[in-house]
Amino acid sequence: MKKMIRFSKFFFPAAVLSTFIVIVGISGFIFNRGFNLGVDFQAGLIQEVQFAPSAFSLTYNAPGNANVILTRNNLDIVIIGLGVDELTHSFPFTSYPTQGDLIRGLRGIDGISVSEIGPGNTSSSSLLQNAIRSPLLRADIPYVLHYLPPNAAPVRIEDVRSSVLSLGTVAVQALGSPPERRFMLRMDDRELEHEGRGVPSERIMHTLEHTFGEGQVVVTRSDYVGESFARNLIELAGLLILLTLLLVGAYMTFRFKLQYAVGAVVGIIYDVIVIVAFVAVSRMEFNTITIAAILTILGYSTNNTIVVFDRIREYRRIFPDDPFVDVLNRSLTATLNRTIITTLTTMLAVLSLFIFTTGTMQDFALALLVGMASGVYTTLFIASGCVNFWENIKVNKEKRRMGLIPAKA
Repeated sequence: MKKMIRFSKFFFPAAVLSTFIVIVGISGFIFNRGFNLGVDFQAGLIQEVQFAPSAFSLTYNAPGNANVILTRNNLDIVIIGLGVDELTHSFPFTSYPTQGDLIRGLRGIDGISVSEIGPGNTSSSSLLQNAIRSPLLRADIPYVLHYLPPNAAPVRIEDVRSSVLSLGTVAVQALGSPPERRFMLRMDDRELEHEGRGVPSERIMHTLEHTFGEGQVVVTRSDYVGESFARNLIELAGLLILLTLLLVGAYMTFRFKLQYAVGAVVGIIYDVIVIVAFVAVSRMEFNTITIAAILTILGYSTNNTIVVFDRIREYRRIFPDDPFVDVLNRSLTATLNRTIITTLTTMLAVLSLFIFTTGTMQDFALALLVGMASGVYTTLFIASGCVNFWENIKVNKEKRRMGLIPAKA
């Protein structure tokens, strides 16, 4: 067998270093006044926007009211009102595949006027409807439908953030893939109180249009999230992490012994503190993506720990007369190659994600890189050190019981 590495020599220095890191991390968290909460955890106005140019506009000048209903597969014009029979004009995209076909069909409805703005050969399925504009058609104000160009250049999240700086505290988060050009914006309650509720939704769109061009922005969703909902979301995130700790502890106790469960849980708590402190100190946005990164890191670290603990159990059967610390060192040495190879391979993939993405995905990758490095350290020195510490206490108690060492006065 290859030479055994004495990892146990570093258990105490690692404990001192880890304690220092925890203190610095908690101090940084307090000094920075907690997290830089992303749009997922802030109370206020949520607005999803998409940068999509205008396709065509509609007006209606005839008896009754005409409403526009846009779905994934068709466009409907529903005409209702006093003295008017309810009538629905349906235009399925299978029969009207391009916007030019759709416009020609719409012009066949009495009272409907259509002004073509975008290219007529664009697919009808790329149409988008503004969520903050009433779908009721009027004679004096055109109702504009938008479309997403097939090869549109991505919009940088930095440009979106800089364009809304004049509105105050507005958090911005990228959604979907870059070619979709979708973003979520949130204006918190303090800004709403300053601006007046109901005004910011229009102001956000007008501010973006001022930067990116009139008719180039469409609001796809607009909602208000109360403070209690945002607070409950934060509490649920904490409860989710706590539940993970309990489940890991229960699994480790069932599969191994209590001392292994304690070691694993202490290691996981350390990983949580490290990644939480990193997110707080670096001022990275804390959002649902961050929660996903934390849970992924916990799963990765737990898997590493299980591999080591399984090898410890195996070697205790093979070398029953060896001191536990030698069994522990031998197990860590035997699994070291596996730990390094799998971690480096995974980190290379995550590093590619960090280099070639932007926004929340880049933050997700960075959190994973930090968490993976912490997870390897935790497995080698924190979780294993706790198991060794527990074993030493148990052995010393047994020796005192047998009178091999004097009991403390």
